Amino acid sequence: MLSIKVKKREYNKTYHGTFCVFYLCKSKCFCNFTVLSDILLISRTMKKITLSMIILFVFGPFLRAQNTMIDQSNTRDGEAVEYCLQHKKQAELMQNPAYVQMLTQDAIIQAQEDLENYSSTPKATVWYIPIVFHVLHDEGSENISDDQIMDALEILNRDFKRENIDADNVHPDFQGMPADVDIEFRLATKAPDGSCFTGITRTQDALSNDGSDGGDQVDAIVDGNDVFQGQWPPNKYCNVYVCGDIGGAAGYTFTPSGWSGASMFYNGIFILDTYLGSIGTSGTSSSRTLTHEMGHWLNLSHVWGPNNNPGNSESCDDDDGVDDTPNEIGVTSCNLNESSCGPRANVENYMDYSYCSKMFTQGQVNRMRNALNSNNSGRNNLKTNANLIATGADGNLYLCRADFEADRTSVCAGSVINFTDYSYNTVSGWTWSFPGGSPASSTSQNPSVTYSTPGIYEVTLTATDGSTTDAEVKNSYIRVMPAASALPFLEGFESYSTLNNTNEWEIKNEEGNGFVLSTNTAYTGSKSVKLANNNESIGTIDELISAPVDLSAVTSAVTLSFRYAYKRKNISDNDWFRVYATDDCGQNWDLKKTLHGFQLSSQTQTSSFTPSSQSDWTTVHMTNIISQYWVDNFRYKFAFEAGGGNNIYIDDINIYNGAPSDEIVTANSGLTEGSVVSGLGVYPNPTDGDLNIYFNLENDEDATIQIQDLTGKRVRQLSVKAKTGSNVALVGTSNLSSGLYFLKVKVGHAQQTVQVVVK
Repeated sequence: MLSIKVKKREYNKTYHGTFCVFYLCKSKCFCNFTVLSDILLISRTMKKITLSMIILFVFGPFLRAQNTMIDQSNTRDGEAVEYCLQHKKQAELMQNPAYVQMLTQDAIIQAQEDLENYSSTPKATVWYIPIVFHVLHDEGSENISDDQIMDALEILNRDFKRENIDADNVHPDFQGMPADVDIEFRLATKAPDGSCFTGITRTQDALSNDGSDGGDQVDAIVDGNDVFQGQWPPNKYCNVYVCGDIGGAAGYTFTPSGWSGASMFYNGIFILDTYLGSIGTSGTSSSRTLTHEMGHWLNLSHVWGPNNNPGNSESCDDDDGVDDTPNEIGVTSCNLNESSCGPRANVENYMDYSYCSKMFTQGQVNRMRNALNSNNSGRNNLKTNANLIATGADGNLYLCRADFEADRTSVCAGSVINFTDYSYNTVSGWTWSFPGGSPASSTSQNPSVTYSTPGIYEVTLTATDGSTTDAEVKNSYIRVMPAASALPFLEGFESYSTLNNTNEWEIKNEEGNGFVLSTNTAYTGSKSVKLANNNESIGTIDELISAPVDLSAVTSAVTLSFRYAYKRKNISDNDWFRVYATDDCGQNWDLKKTLHGFQLSSQTQTSSFTPSSQSDWTTVHMTNIISQYWVDNFRYKFAFEAGGGNNIYIDDINIYNGAPSDEIVTANSGLTEGSVVSGLGVYPNPTDGDLNIYFNLENDEDATIQIQDLTGKRVRQLSVKAKTGSNVALVGTSNLSSGLYFLKVKVGHAQQTVQVVVK
């Protein structure tokens, strides 16, 4: 058997991009050429050719079309988007001799015999089919909720079991015809490797919004989903792929193929997130799309015939292979009086484009149930008891994993965090533990907890179904930030030995190393923050998020300055550097600064970049931190989106009252409002006992003296009634471990810091 390679997938005698489908009807047989990403499979025996078919059906209007000339004759009433371009390609493909040679009479006859061999399947036996929803998203609205998926599954089962109330309101000519398919779809709860899951997988990839090749989208799901990286066999699972774009259609799939080894791509259902279910990103008018596509997946054609061209009067000569559905031209609106082919079209059929569909006929039911009795593409294995047990769709649910999420994991002191239970697949009891929180424990399913003390805390959930228990512990999960820093604020990272698990900085990274402390590169001092962009995949976003800064005393203007060092690898780099601000401690973020491409740097360096002098650094002054942000819990964050470029470094983050300054602004720089601390000194240093602290003030003020360790943790604090002029304070260090500390004297919005070594 001849085999050739098409893109990344191997098939038997595969012709990518064009194929001929033999459509069979009651009165005649014909061939229709199409241009779609489909295949013709031909296996040669000694005497004859047997044709196995995969037919692609596209439902719904094309979406997100760009730079496309619209043929208004191929659009739904009131819309300016096309349903399908298939019919436009027929003429040009008829010029391809390779396809004409395959149109042998033997193949047509054999294909017709195969399709017409349908018999009624005994009713009253409900067949269960394991179904998996694979959500392919790029962190946009297409990453739909579990609730929207469950709503879609409920609608699908309602329609297939004829539990939809509107089935009783069909046109009088079709009263009594709506039929129960006796098929129910159950979420699979076991992945191919036997691990439990919810029946939903999620994959983050930009291909969600590029449906030009569905096979590439399936490859992304196979390689990158969050449950099991590998093939989800289509003879064990009904795979539904939810994407942001699927090549311009609302949904498409393939009829069962005679090739039992057909891949996930040719045995799956593709559907737009905006056409799945009736809630979330979708709506009631588009909620039957999955029902329509499932009909195709179970071997149904459109009611006007097996093509994507409704409204063509020539369709009266076509047929869908079902005896009790009248021939019709197909409609693009709910016209109950359509009778072009006489006597009346069944426009309320799920397999029409009417958008008022509500029924299957008994003939369609027979055809679908026969498809599940056929070994075509392994459909007959799906409903077996052994497969239902293997995929966890046998209806025997149990607790296989405790899991939860918080609506926020980094908060200011005094904030409330809401926890949501995501344990599956059945739970009857919950026991929570919240160290550092109030309440410290709970038995509610979805509790709310207040955190008032700065620190980093774990959370534990123990779930039970009455006989099985499982615990989920998330260490260092909740970060309660310290009290807001006063102005002027300066962060040069000199006091840190690491940025991990500190109250002052939160690091978010999708992959790679994220932002880390650099101990030998800086504009000022010896330390800065580095992102090894050389290790980041295109599109990866890394974030460095601050603790709160108190801007509530600002009366006129405030400046946020920072320095960064960066060089591009080449002129085609597409890195993005963004700065965000929040006035509500991080619940909502506003974009305040964007640097991209040439704006980031005009210099290139193909090797890994490390700044070697101060000339490699750029200072940015942001004066758009307006009065909206003059609150006591102002925060900011740096976000870097990788685009193939080089490393980036950040240093000398400085927030201060007044106009921008190229020099670091501190309490004694003369650019701040309020008191000034000057002449800070300590003796002896190093010390193994009492520490004498000297400092000067311009006015009588209360002063705060703090000692912090290298992680930023406050280990000692005292207040003194300081006087104008020189002041001396005495602090004991006998209970401090040996090492390097940082001593701060703060008066109002002013402060000075010195290093202290304890022996």
